Formats: sequence, C-alpha cells, structure tokens
Amino acid sequence: MLKLTAAAALLVATYASAFAQEFPAKTVRVIVGFPPGGAADIAARLISQKLGDLWGRQVIVDNRPGAGGNLGAEMVAKAAPDGYTLHLAFGPTAPSMYPKLPFDPQKDFAPITLMAQSPMVLVVHPSVPASNVKELIALARSHPGKLNYASTGVGITVHLAMELFRIMAKINIVHVPYKGASPAVVDLLGGQIELTILSTSSILGQIKTQRVRALAVTSLERSFMLPDVPTLNEAGVPGYETTIWWGLSAPAGTTRELVQRLNAAAVKSLGEPDIRKKFADEGAKVIGSTPAEFGEFVNQELAKWDYVVRTSGIRAQLDADGLVRLAAIHGGPSSR
Repeated sequence: MLKLTAAAALLVATYASAFAQEFPAKTVRVIVGFPPGGAADIAARLISQKLGDLWGRQVIVDNRPGAGGNLGAEMVAKAAPDGYTLHLAFGPTAPSMYPKLPFDPQKDFAPITLMAQSPMVLVVHPSVPASNVKELIALARSHPGKLNYASTGVGITVHLAMELFRIMAKINIVHVPYKGASPAVVDLLGGQIELTILSTSSILGQIKTQRVRALAVTSLERSFMLPDVPTLNEAGVPGYETTIWWGLSAPAGTTRELVQRLNAAAVKSLGEPDIRKKFADEGAKVIGSTPAEFGEFVNQELAKWDYVVRTSGIRAQLDADGLVRLAAIHGGPSSR
C-alpha cells in the first residue's frame, strides 16, 4: 500500500509539473467585482493586456459588479484552482461589515501580487475655516456633529478612509453617502458638503484651481502629484495610513508552482514602462510584490478595517438588486 501511495503521489506531482509548464493552454479570465470604467476595471484591463501579450493567449476581463465587489470575489473563491480564473482585488475593503459572506476573504484566495498603490487626499471646501489638519480637527471638536463628509458609497474606499480619520482624530462628523464620486464632488464644490477624502487624480484639477483646499494625503509618503501637501501622519494624525490598492489573486488551492508562475508573469508585466506610466497618471505607484508580501498586506488590511467596522458600528445589508445600503453607523464610542 505504501508503494502504491508513493507512486500515486509521484504521478500527481509529475502531472502538476507538466501542467504548469504548458500553462496557459486556454483563455484566462480576470474577474472584476465592479462595473466597467472604474479604477478596478482599468487596472484589470492594463494587466490583462500585458499578460495576454506575454503568454500569447487571450486574457479577458469579466466584470461581475454587485454587493460591493463581493459577487466577483465569490465567483473566484468557488472557481477551480487551475490559474484560469483570477481576481482583481481592489481595496480598501471591509468584508466584516457584511453579516454573512459566502466565502472567507483570508482562506479562499491565493495571493499573487500587490500590483500598485495610490494615496488619496483629504480636501475641504474653501469656506471651511481650517487651513491645515490640526485646525480642521479643532473645528470639528468645537462643533460636534456639524461638519458633513461625503463618501462615494457605503462601506467602500472613501467611507472607510473617512471613518478611520474620524476615529483616529476623535471627532464627530456626519457621513453623507453618494452613489459615486461625481455627485459627491458636485456637492463638495457647491458647499453642501464640507470635506471628504478622494483619489488624488479625481480631484487634482479642483485643487489646482483652488475650488477645494487640500489638507493632507493619506499615505505615509507624500504624493508625487502633490509634493507640497503633507501626509496625515505628518499633519496631526500620527500613524494614519490608507491607500487605494490593486492586487491579483487566484482561488485557494492553486499550487505554489503555479502561483509563482503567475507572480513572475504579473511582475514582469507591471515592469513595462507604459503600464507604469498609466498607473502614474492615476497617481499610483507600481509595486509588484511577492505572493507572501501581498498575503501579509491583505491580512493587515483586513485587521485594520475590521477594527474600523467594529468601532464605527457599520453594518451593511444588500438590496434586492445587490446594492449596498447602510444598516447602522457611528455606533462606536468614538462617535459620541
């Protein structure tokens, strides 16, 4: 029996090695849990085109929007671990705000690489009497519950970044969710909303024309797009850090050999000058990490946003059409 078991193991290993050597032998899909045209979709199309050129095989982007990106993630989590279904991971994300998820965000994915990161920027309307972060915090503390901040949707990037700021700065400001960046920016420019955090590229023009005032960027390093704007860490909220990020993952169970092969192809593609420039145009810096580094990054992100969810009391529910709606917010002690 032992000899048969060893022989079977050798046969499996030989097959797996041969399979990895010929990969890919057919079309590869990159699942994106968001609609076409957004930041996640653009990144997916950049990496897919480069991978397709490198492999000489078609790599297609498959948009499966809904449930704050979770519908797409579920598809990948339940796909065969053969390298032909990949996930364009996009964050920040807070899966713990959902009462139930049909997948485990840590156990059901094999990290491939952290593709790129981009800082966001904290901006205020010019009417707000605060020229820096410390003055804004002092203003919010002296007028609790009076300042409104916009988000581009419940439980996604801007909302989470602003809640982290609210918690760390120990202030009480009011969340006003919008359906996307455009209506949020319109009300910010009109003065109906006092402040928000947005991607640098989406608000850079308004910053340069002084229609909004940039107080700080959200990364630990200053943005090359706004070199004179301090970080929140520098400006009065020590330890604050969050970025928009893009990563590539496969279903759990994908062999280490295949993950390494996918990583090598992705990192090579990310090193191409044109893809680096396109990310830079969005204010992003290409990373191209190892699978282990990306896995550790994801674990840190999940822990950070789980803390924000628990502290804020955020709970999301899904409407019949799969859109996220807010069930509760500001239930944590820091909002009082």
